Amino acid sequence: MNKKIMELDSVEVWDGNMAAAQALRQADVDVVAAYPITPSTPTVENYAGFHANGYVDGEFVMVESEHAAMSACVGAAAAGGRVATATSSQGFALMIEVLYQASGMRLPITLIQVNRALAAPLNVNGDHSDMYLGRDSGWINVCSFSPQEVYDLTLCSFRIGEHLDVRLPVIVNQDGFMCSHTAQNVNVLDDKTACDFVGTYKAVNSMLDFSKPVTHGVQTEENWHFEHKAKQHAALMGSTKVIDAVFAEFEKLTGRKYKRLETYKMEDAEVAIVALGTTYESAQIAADQMREKGIKAGVIAPRVIRPFPLEEMSAALQNVKAIACMDRSAPGGTVGALYNEICGALFNSPARPVVSNIIYGLGGRDMTITTLCEIYAELDKDAKSGKRNGPLQRFVGVRGPELGFYNV
Repeated sequence: MNKKIMELDSVEVWDGNMAAAQALRQADVDVVAAYPITPSTPTVENYAGFHANGYVDGEFVMVESEHAAMSACVGAAAAGGRVATATSSQGFALMIEVLYQASGMRLPITLIQVNRALAAPLNVNGDHSDMYLGRDSGWINVCSFSPQEVYDLTLCSFRIGEHLDVRLPVIVNQDGFMCSHTAQNVNVLDDKTACDFVGTYKAVNSMLDFSKPVTHGVQTEENWHFEHKAKQHAALMGSTKVIDAVFAEFEKLTGRKYKRLETYKMEDAEVAIVALGTTYESAQIAADQMREKGIKAGVIAPRVIRPFPLEEMSAALQNVKAIACMDRSAPGGTVGALYNEICGALFNSPARPVVSNIIYGLGGRDMTITTLCEIYAELDKDAKSGKRNGPLQRFVGVRGPELGFYNV
């Protein structure tokens, strides 16, 4: 089949799912294997439409489950193809076993993850429970906060994961419904420019290269398992240089700048919110409103959560007096994961800000500008007193009495 060219204007109105699907189309993916699940279904549905209408040359494979989808991706990637898929929530949970296979085999698969709450109770709306579930599976994890960023970072994901110094799979996260189903202007590269940026796929250790026979998924036990995992971790940690280089090249091409740690008005900030996803943009508006009231508010968002920007986070928070770590996931009997990351970043530094943990937005519950301003006001009190004026962890936005935990 001769692939047709889709003519696109420089600006399109797309939601996050369409943005992801278009990036997969332009990346000239060889195999997309998928089992649809809300709210990521339109990503693979749109891609299937491109396939049916002759806009892609690759294969689109419908399978019987998300476990099978990732298994098919592993097989296709091991055979030497550029591979991608998409999922959410329970589907991602079902994939978990195979995620470790993909990263351990050093297969540069791209996974579009539309973040959604995990059951039970069943909920199809967005929070970060699935993002947190897979953060230690050996995949590079990047976070997009808008449809524009979904498009851009999906294109970047192929360049990053396929780099010969990396060769690891990449998850591109976006908030369910708030990003995946919210249409915004997206500046789009023409097909040739996008395809040239992603580049030609270079197979490594392909099972179909019969001149160099290889085995994937071998058993190592204590003889070599430790060494294998150490090399995998070294590649993951070393990927920061490649991520920075790809982001820099993308900025030169488009003018759109990405950093592994995004900051807003942190140069002189005394209080800061650290958040992920669409909350980052909302917190910027709240920070502006608080600055009009004389409170020096700033916002930080890890663009890349694996490998975590530990040193960059520590440097950004050295002069901050009070911090709210916003975790959009049920903490499961401890403090939130983002809170732990921030405290870890600060532990060996001179800074000793007051750090609190905010649990919010579970199951798609709104986080409003008004509530973010209230959080900033509480942080200002903490900064002025030099101590927390409430519990270490609070559930903000839950109906009924506000829940506070860890009163230490």
